[in-house]
Amino acid sequence: MGAMTGKRGLVMGVANERSIAWGIAKALADAGAELAFSYQGDAFGKRLEPLAKSVGSGILVDVDVTDPASMDALFATLKDKWGTLDFVIHAIAFSDKTELGGRFVDTSRDNFRNTLDISCFSFVDVAHRAEPMMTEGGTLITLTYMGSNRVQPNYNVMGVAKAALESATRYLANDLGPKGIRVNAISPGPMKTLAGAAISGSRATYRTTEANAPMRSNATLESVGGTAVYLCSDAGAYTTGEIIRVDGGYHILGMMQAENL
Repeated sequence: MGAMTGKRGLVMGVANERSIAWGIAKALADAGAELAFSYQGDAFGKRLEPLAKSVGSGILVDVDVTDPASMDALFATLKDKWGTLDFVIHAIAFSDKTELGGRFVDTSRDNFRNTLDISCFSFVDVAHRAEPMMTEGGTLITLTYMGSNRVQPNYNVMGVAKAALESATRYLANDLGPKGIRVNAISPGPMKTLAGAAISGSRATYRTTEANAPMRSNATLESVGGTAVYLCSDAGAYTTGEIIRVDGGYHILGMMQAENL
């Protein structure tokens, strides 16, 4: 019996086999969870289909998180298939790549709104829709990054969106706690993912973190997945409102290691 046996949940945002969302999904499935997946667009759907099949999932729904009707359809499908829900993994973020470089002060109004809508409000919307299905309590997890509270090159408005997302995590935890629903965010260090590759200078960031983190290593998909299993399982029954960092300890540093100065 795995730690997640008998639990059912939705994973949103798997792009390919290297995405953090997939590392989490694989770990949850290995622990016994039954999974459903959402994606946006045919291209991502084609990549997701064999991955979902490999963990025994036949529930894949094409969803636009900015479209209320699309979100209605997603949760109607889950209600019809399962009735109840134990967890949701929210791994969705987006910003115009051309505005991640340069100066934050030059961010356009349209991209600011779009970035905050997709990267932050979508989690609030997911929580609102998942709550009625979590009749026996449950877990909501989103993904963040240390650019939320420290300036990171080429992160710009996404850092602001992540700061809002972390604040939303705390407010949601307070609102939903009386119903036994825990809300947390996992903050991995830089990882070699499709989303990470969209950020200019990501390779240098990856190398710098690996060379300076106390563990002298970046996080792995397995380590992030294991953290999600803990949070979603009964072992995490009293952990809520937290930003849990899985970055080899990089976030504790004040400057580079002595050998790298």
